[in-house]
Amino acid sequence: MRQTAFARRTATLLSALGALALAGCGGSDAVAPEELRAQDSRQFNVDPAKLPFAAVADAPETDRWWGVQNGAGYRVEVPKNWNGMLVMYAHGYGGTGATLSVSDPSIRAHLVRQGYAWAASSFSKNYYDVRAGVEDTNALALAFQSIAARNGRVLAAPSKTYIIGTSMGGHVAAAAVDAEAKETANNQVRYHGAVPMCGVLGDIELYNYFGASQIAAQQLVGKPATAWPVANWADIAPQVTGALFKTFPSETTPLGDRYKEIVKQLTGGERPMFNEGFAGSMNATVWGTFGRDGTINGILNRDGYNTTGVVYQFDNNPALTAEEQAFNQAAYRLRPDPEANRLRRDGLRWFPKTNARIDVPVVTIHTLGDVYVPFSMEQIYKRRANALGTDKWLVQRAIRGVSHCDFTQDEQTQAFDAMVAWEQKGIKPAGDEVLDPATVAHPNYGCKFSSASRKPNSCPAS
Repeated sequence: MRQTAFARRTATLLSALGALALAGCGGSDAVAPEELRAQDSRQFNVDPAKLPFAAVADAPETDRWWGVQNGAGYRVEVPKNWNGMLVMYAHGYGGTGATLSVSDPSIRAHLVRQGYAWAASSFSKNYYDVRAGVEDTNALALAFQSIAARNGRVLAAPSKTYIIGTSMGGHVAAAAVDAEAKETANNQVRYHGAVPMCGVLGDIELYNYFGASQIAAQQLVGKPATAWPVANWADIAPQVTGALFKTFPSETTPLGDRYKEIVKQLTGGERPMFNEGFAGSMNATVWGTFGRDGTINGILNRDGYNTTGVVYQFDNNPALTAEEQAFNQAAYRLRPDPEANRLRRDGLRWFPKTNARIDVPVVTIHTLGDVYVPFSMEQIYKRRANALGTDKWLVQRAIRGVSHCDFTQDEQTQAFDAMVAWEQKGIKPAGDEVLDPATVAHPNYGCKFSSASRKPNSCPAS
């Protein structure tokens, strides 16, 4: 339930009064406690029976340990011929259930065969809780030696610690190497490099896109949003989808073709694989976010969506036609509460930022057809890096996959190996240009770093 302005003012007043009372009893060092949110009251659990995991077939012998730390399940694997380096893995979105799950790294077999140790946390909370993802992953990295010692193996501190992650875990990985995390996290780890894969590199810009997509859909069919959240979304949703799709989400109406073009521009512009991605299940997943408020399912207390900077376009030409100008002028705008995602006194922001304040190698990969965590995330991150002058630490690779995190093993392992070689040998690997519209729109865009198995059907002849 959304908190009313009166309730928020009352809570703030009570918090301030509580702080004064504490100060009267305990001296001048007392500070007001941070407010609570819906996410803080949710209870989660680990099923210990699901933590054990078997060895990788045809791989070097390893020690494998598992357990629970601070409410989060974990798995750790260390080859007998350990190369002295540790890779932390951050998993993707785990849903809204009460049970926490640990996921093995998507490139686990490659890591073990190369001698790397790895560790993965379930995180102590589900929902889109990147704050928990960063803190729990960092805490596990810090506990690596003690976990080994408890299991009878004495290990030196890792000579290098890297972090990789997929989807929400890509957000975790990018946030974990950001200067803001090193300044504000409770558990601080200095990683030597990162590989965010299909990551939410634009942080809250992902949710701004969800909100903008709903606003555009409603406006196109003559049922524009006039308040947020849209209270009658459940009632009008069938009419909106019926006006835009012959068969949802695979076949559009003529009006739906315009909506499709708007989404294309919101998600990265003209590019290969977009049409296939738009017609797939990830588009339906985006529509599953419609009708919500801007608290990201209780991760925030206040509305955090912001569409004030969104420009709706009907084609790939950045110059706005009179029709596009009229559409933008009429579009309802979402304005975030300035307190929604501020810096906090008790650790990371509730919704950690990926500011691109980086000083270690970061290699990203992203599929072009993804409309759920779209390619525009890469473009937003690159613009941030360019603005800060940190783009020298960033390499990005476009992959000709249709769906979300639709990578081959080769694409992932090559990105990881490229990051490691860069960090250890100082040779920056090749990547793709992500901001030039003509380059991104070329029929062969994304072919360079896509697996050979994709190319006979996916990449046109040069």
